[in-house]
Amino acid sequence: MEMPLTLAACTLILISGLPGLFASRRAAWGQITATALVLSGSLIGLASSFAVLATGRVCITSLPGIWPGWPLHLRMDGLSAFFAVLIFLMAAVGSVYGHGYWRQREHPTTGRKLRLLYGVMLTAMVVVTLANDAFAFLLAWEIMALTSYFLIATEDHKPECRQAAWVYFVATHIGTLALFAMFALLHEASGTFLLSPIPARTCAGLKTAIFLLALLGFGLKAGIMPLHFWLPGAHANAPSHISALLSGVLLKVGIYGLLRVLTLMPDPPAVWGVIILLLGGLSAFLGVAFALGQHDIKRLLAYHSIENIGIIFMGLGLALIGVAAHRPVWVVLGIAGCLLHVWNHGLFKSLLFLSAGSVVHSTGTRDIDSLGGLAGRMPWSAGLFMMGSVAICGLPPLNGFISELLVYVGLLTPVTQNARGWSSIALGAVVLAVVGALAVACFVKVFGAVFLGTSRTALTQHARECPWSMKIPMLILALWCAVIGVAPMLAVLPLGNAASVWIGHSTGAQRLHGVIPWGILTAVNVCFAAVLLVAFAAVRLRRRAIRSPRRATWACGYVRPTSRMQYTAVSFAQMLVTLLALVLRPLRHGAVGGAVFPPPTEVESHVPDFITDHIAFRCWRKFKEWMVPVRMTHKGNIQQYLLYFLLILIALMCSLVPLWSLVNWVMGR
Repeated sequence: MEMPLTLAACTLILISGLPGLFASRRAAWGQITATALVLSGSLIGLASSFAVLATGRVCITSLPGIWPGWPLHLRMDGLSAFFAVLIFLMAAVGSVYGHGYWRQREHPTTGRKLRLLYGVMLTAMVVVTLANDAFAFLLAWEIMALTSYFLIATEDHKPECRQAAWVYFVATHIGTLALFAMFALLHEASGTFLLSPIPARTCAGLKTAIFLLALLGFGLKAGIMPLHFWLPGAHANAPSHISALLSGVLLKVGIYGLLRVLTLMPDPPAVWGVIILLLGGLSAFLGVAFALGQHDIKRLLAYHSIENIGIIFMGLGLALIGVAAHRPVWVVLGIAGCLLHVWNHGLFKSLLFLSAGSVVHSTGTRDIDSLGGLAGRMPWSAGLFMMGSVAICGLPPLNGFISELLVYVGLLTPVTQNARGWSSIALGAVVLAVVGALAVACFVKVFGAVFLGTSRTALTQHARECPWSMKIPMLILALWCAVIGVAPMLAVLPLGNAASVWIGHSTGAQRLHGVIPWGILTAVNVCFAAVLLVAFAAVRLRRRAIRSPRRATWACGYVRPTSRMQYTAVSFAQMLVTLLALVLRPLRHGAVGGAVFPPPTEVESHVPDFITDHIAFRCWRKFKEWMVPVRMTHKGNIQQYLLYFLLILIALMCSLVPLWSLVNWVMGR
């Protein structure tokens, strides 16, 4: 029953954008219809997915394909349902948020296109999690890639949007080519295009090639370093609810693909886990380091997505090492932390992107140093952004604390168990601790510069709170962040059924209960939540009782302090950026004069991405220089083009002639 419900949900979401195509450019009923259809489909999909997670059932079916003799095989198990829950939830909140953020009347040229592609992309992502053969997987994967490309380029009249979309287009198709090769090797190993385990006797070289191709193809989609070069620009330039979908869901589809392929590989060697663990640690550290130097609030959040994907990879790497070393406790802690952080990151990062979208919608800018003092004008957005910040920093009592703690404890377990040869894994816990500290510094910078202080520019002086259609989705995400934080026991059953492919189909939840002290985690977070609520209530009561008059803040003797005298985001992070200069390589434009009475001067600094700016774009510029002679062949002359076709046709005909056999026959004469 769950599979038909899921397919019905996908159908409703798929057709959600069609009615709007028959409406006028400024008519609102097409947008209302699309939102209603996506909400209906999402609720049905959530019900069916939770039913699979609660019962642990496996649903298998097949549908007629677009090519005769190639049916689409679908399979829904605990792992598929676990990721489908996140997709359907984000489909619902993103659709409602977009109703207020991207109104049809305000965006008549792009609104209908965005809603149509939104539904198609969501459906393709769900089908990716359900696909049980290579053809269905690659078909849904390519549809997902193309629709996300057009969604990133929604505002294609802006050059930076077009550039970000093209970078993503190139990256995603490099990954798709790698997946084509991977599925070809899987067919060579298993003899079928179905996603079934390959024989244990498969040679190690073939298995390693499959693993590396999967890591390249799915790592590009997940945004793992150094394959992340498409991610910051795409997340920054897409509409905010699309950015939330990209970060909260699209990256996780890459994680799902890698998890699914690894379940097909018998006896994975420990070196695979070490590679994934190292990539995860590198991504977590560099992601948060580059976030510190960003001026764009959405670009900063994009780099934090790379950081959290690194944490997910660290949990997955620990689980793989545990499988190879026959350490079930490592497997349980690693895969539980990995999967739970998939949910948690999808929740709090989507909350942060939607909160940032509220700021962008109200002020019209993403520049952090142009904002300030918004907490008084946008208290809901400020409070919800604060909740997302606490969650992403891994602080109690919210959900990020739970999943990061599982990974942290798992990385320390080899030391506590005196596992010979594996104690160096504990260095990952050190990296995780440093990453957490840098994340706290980064979000103190962002929250202080955006919401505290006074307005720095006129853009924020007329800002106002977002409408309820944007606040309700953020409140839903914040509620789930709090629920998983204070009651992580609720996630044990779905987490156990999702992890059953790694830790046993019948004992998933029991092993999670036996290894992880869920009761202690719940008690700790409940105590933290109670203390915070009491402290908040005490501060509010004290402020009401005192009612002190408002006065100007003392500013070191200045008579009239201005907004220029408060810290900017750049100055706040300058010390940390300088400490990490060897990695970040910040650029500075302008210099402070050394004269006794220096004239007014401007100093600007920014942190370029070393992969995108120093490698990818330089290679692209060099490639265009090499291709200049080829442009001479494009003169717009139809006769010349017909000559090209004739030469190609002659070359193809010559390729059909058995020239080598003809030479042997002549030589034999």
